[in-house]
Amino acid sequence: MTPDIQTARKLAQDHCDAWTNKAPDQVASRYSENTTMIMNGGEPMNSRSQIGEMATGFMTEFPDLVLNLDTVLVADHHMVYAWTFEGQHKDTGNKVRFSGWEEWDLDENLNVTKSLGWYDGADYDRQVSGT
Repeated sequence: MTPDIQTARKLAQDHCDAWTNKAPDQVASRYSENTTMIMNGGEPMNSRSQIGEMATGFMTEFPDLVLNLDTVLVADHHMVYAWTFEGQHKDTGNKVRFSGWEEWDLDENLNVTKSLGWYDGADYDRQVSGT
């Protein structure tokens, strides 16, 4: 199935809602069994469990996190969604707000087979540390 823009927007909104609702299993369930996720050119995550662990880490560090959907683009089985992350870091108490995007390749069931994501990691680190 090739998603239309409304379907792609719903996929992205449901994904953002899973983050905001602190549901790492729902975040991970968006990905296919054989998936690859790479953020900022880092080490790839190659399983739903690794993606769930990453989501759990952010949810633990930011108990009040909100992930807002900014925009969605779609073409064939490829979509891009832009987001804004907001929350207060549990250890430093600093409020953090940063934006990024992910490019998703989708299978016939609209699960993510490959995700490439980007955000300004240096800005994120500055905000967390308060410098």
